[in-house]
Parts: sequence; structure tokens; C-alpha cells
Amino acid sequence: MRLAQIYRPELLKQTLVIAGRCSFSLDELRYQYPEEIAPAGVKLPDYLRQLTYQGAATRFVQGIPASVQVQLEHELTLIAELAYEPYFLTVYDIVRYAKSKGILCQGRGSAANSAVCYCLGITEVDPARMSVLFERFISKERNEPPDIDVDFEHERREEVMQYIYNKYGRQRAALTAALVTYRPRSAIKDVGRALGMDFEHLNRLSHAHQWWDGRTVNSERLQEVGLDPESPIVQKLLSLSATLIGFPRHLSQHSGGFVIARDSLARLVPIENASMAERNVIQWDKDDLDAMGLLKIDVLALGMLTAIRRTLDLVGQRRGEIFTLQDIPAEDRATYRMISNADTVGVFQIESRAQMSMLPRMRPQKFYDLVIEVAIVRPGPIQGGMVHPYLRRRQGLEPVVYPSAEIESALQRTLGVPIFQEQVMQIAMLAAGFTAGEADDLRRSMAA
Repeated sequence: MRLAQIYRPELLKQTLVIAGRCSFSLDELRYQYPEEIAPAGVKLPDYLRQLTYQGAATRFVQGIPASVQVQLEHELTLIAELAYEPYFLTVYDIVRYAKSKGILCQGRGSAANSAVCYCLGITEVDPARMSVLFERFISKERNEPPDIDVDFEHERREEVMQYIYNKYGRQRAALTAALVTYRPRSAIKDVGRALGMDFEHLNRLSHAHQWWDGRTVNSERLQEVGLDPESPIVQKLLSLSATLIGFPRHLSQHSGGFVIARDSLARLVPIENASMAERNVIQWDKDDLDAMGLLKIDVLALGMLTAIRRTLDLVGQRRGEIFTLQDIPAEDRATYRMISNADTVGVFQIESRAQMSMLPRMRPQKFYDLVIEVAIVRPGPIQGGMVHPYLRRRQGLEPVVYPSAEIESALQRTLGVPIFQEQVMQIAMLAAGFTAGEADDLRRSMAA
């Protein structure tokens, strides 16, 4: 029945007036950083600069190298221009707390390209020893908030998370969700149950489907588990499962992505209690948060840091003194002999079969060799045909050549073979005159 037959015309006209007033857009939501990250009366750029140079004085006891000084000023200028000081200060505060409690932590990812992060104690990549490219981390052209991943000892990460909740309150801090979508295994099980199929057959079919079968349900697996591919109910199973793949299945909890707001987080996003006590979860995933421009800080857990902590404690007990990471020699020949013999079971990053098969061929002799080793055993360098040219040049079987003298500065450490994404950026800047931001756009396009 038409509404005009039920309501008077003046009432219907009033609904249009009300609808015209309902002009809310998600664009109106504006994230604001926490305020209690700097002393009262101190401007955020000044406070970040103060902490950075205090840290630099600790890192470089003999004086800050000129190249690092230039890098710090470049980074601080860009951070101030983009108003990202609150992000750096918030992460610094979390790392400072963890270290004050003796919790090992380590920043990683693109943040390792930041001299400011190094001076703040967030990362451990010395810009005086390594070539850093800040625009790999933050770019004016990209106009996206920075992303610093920090790993903490997995057995003590909860202490850090509760520090965040206690400092900002559960009404202002929450973990982001992770959206779990249907994949072949889960689709087969859920559709099969709905169709009333035998659980044993479903279980065998689900486990018979391997990752290399792709995101479709492989009919060849049906006969392997005793199902007739031509059966109407099996055809229904295949059809419905294929339709379901990629659809949302349920919301899970992100491994450690925190959102911290200036005031009530519920004004920006929907929140619910987590299944684990004393935790909140936002009902949006990280992609939704990125689209809204909400600050996310990754407080992640790493079991290897716990193993390192126990090792340091054990060595300290045997020596009868406190033993820290800084007491470990930078380059130990016996360690590299062990690595070159592929005796690396249980050694983080180089214990896979692929890594162990590469180690005797490459025979790392210093830390940067290990950096190349970890990077080169990946799909990109392998499919790009970079592995064998690098090994031949390293073994002296092929001459090291560069396209030009300018390019040599970008490729010298990898013997003329581009291996790292940062090198792609440097080549674009040196050979094609790209700005750092334009070079980062090129890198992102290639990575995608």
C-alpha cells in the first residue's frame, strides 16, 4: 500500500525535511592523537627533537657523524611538516616502558630506514653503518601515516598491552579486528555441514585440499577421499563452496594492532569486549582503520626475543655478571663458520630448508651478508633471476659491472645486482631524476 494512502501530504513532506538534515558522512570523523605524550607546555616538535638528540648522544658517544646529523635534520623536518610527532612519541613511550621493565623489544620493517627511530631506541639499524632511505618509511607524496612494527618478548607482551590500557584507559585504547574470510577448507566444512554431509568425508576432503590448489575447490580431491564428483549433493557442495570463498566468515582479534584516541574511542568506531579478560576490540579491521586515517600501533609478540632473553640470562649466570645484547661481539668468526656450514637449526631467519641450502654457497662472513642472504631467498629475487648472477659475482666467476658510475653507489653492496626495494628507489632517483616520494610510488607499484 502506498504511503500516500496512509499519511497526510504535509507529514510526508516533513520526512524530506528530516532526510535533508541527515547529512552525516564518515569523512566528518577526525582522529586526534593522545595529548599526554609530552610534558605540559612543551611543543611536540621541540620534544621529539630533544629526545632524538639525547638518544643520538647516547648512540654516538664519540660525536654524531656528519652524515647522520644531516639525516636527522632531514627526517625531523619532514616529520614536522606532516605533523607525525605524536606517532613517534607514542611509540617511543611504549618502547621506553618495555625497556624500563627489562622486556626485550625490537622495531622492524620500513622503520629501520629512520635515523630518528634509531636514536629513540625503537630500532637497531645504525645509520652510520648502513644506508637508510627515510622515504621508504615516510613519504610526503604518499601522505599516509607511518607504520612502526615493534616486537616484544611473547611471554611478556601482555604487560606492555596492559600498560597501554592503564595509561589511556579502555575507553580510549582498543585492539583492531582481523577479518577472516572463507577459504576452500573452511567453505567445504561449513557448506558440507549445512547440507548434512558425513563429517568424516568432509574432514578428509578439507585436509586433502592443499594451498597449491589455489582458492578453488579442486574436484580431483573428491575421488581421493571417496566422493563421487557427479553426485548431485557433491555438485551442490562444489557450487556453494566456490560462491562462499572470499566472503567474510568471522571477526578475529588482530595480533597486536592498537588504536589510541584522545578521548572516547566509541565516538569514532564500534567497540566490544574481547573474549580475553581486560581487552577491548574494535569491530573494524586494519584496512577500514587506514581508510579512516586512525592511528594504529603494532605491539607484536615474537618468541625468538624470549629465547634471546633466556640466553642472555643463562650466559650472565655462568659469567656471574649481567650480560646484554650490547655485550655480544658485532662479528664473530666462529659463528659465521657455523652458519656457512648450514648448522642453523633453531637460528631465527636462516633455519628453513631453502636458507640452509643457500648458506654453503654464499658463505656469509659479516652481518650485511646475512641481510642479503635473508632477502635473496624470496620469490621476488628468485623469479627475477637475481640469485645466480649475485652468487657468480660473489664467487669471482663473473665480473662485477655497473650501468654507470652513479648507479654504482646504489648497487655496490650487492655487487651490481638489485636485491632490495630501497635499491629500486635509489636507482629511480639516480638514473631517472625521481624525487624520493616518486621513487617510493614506483616501489609500491612494483611490489603490488
